[in-house]
Amino acid sequence: MGRKGNKQKQAAFQQALQGKNIPILTLDNKWYKLLDEVGKASVKNLEEELNKLLQRQGKLNTESKSIHKLKKKLMNEIVPMVDEMEQSGDKKLEKKIDENRRLIEDCNQKLSAYQDELLEIPKEIDRINMQLMLITMEHCYNVMQANTADIDKISDWVTEVRIELKKNLIRKQEMEKQNQDIYSYMHDIFGADIVNLFDLKYNSEEK
Repeated sequence: MGRKGNKQKQAAFQQALQGKNIPILTLDNKWYKLLDEVGKASVKNLEEELNKLLQRQGKLNTESKSIHKLKKKLMNEIVPMVDEMEQSGDKKLEKKIDENRRLIEDCNQKLSAYQDELLEIPKEIDRINMQLMLITMEHCYNVMQANTADIDKISDWVTEVRIELKKNLIRKQEMEKQNQDIYSYMHDIFGADIVNLFDLKYNSEEK
């Protein structure tokens, strides 16, 4: 297929992908089975990039949960400390409250940054996943075209072999019939000595 044909096919693939819910390919075992060594080499960079994004997304989600848990703990500590400080006027409690508030603010800043990144990562995952799917479709198309050409050649070969096999089977049957007729005639004349006389390895009547 020429460059023009390749561009047309790529455009057709891109159009076919529009609106489709494509699974994350690097998490799909069936996808890996589609790829031979050439296919794996062609998607290696995108595969690694997608896996890094997935790992980053998982890490951010895990850390966000931990920060939420810490923030909740810090906030729960503040309420009783404020009550106690108002009653006792303990300056140490005031410092502890200020420290908790500072840590809570740190938590809020990290959560905000993580939230922004977590909003962007799925878009990037989808973009790379679509690119990966497009390359996969192109590779699979090429493999299927090559396979189809070989299948046609093999089918032609099988047809020729079947015809030749049928011809040889007919020839074999004809020669066996001819041998049987000759043997029967000669056996009537020479009897069992025909085996040695004609150098026969077996008695065709007893085959």
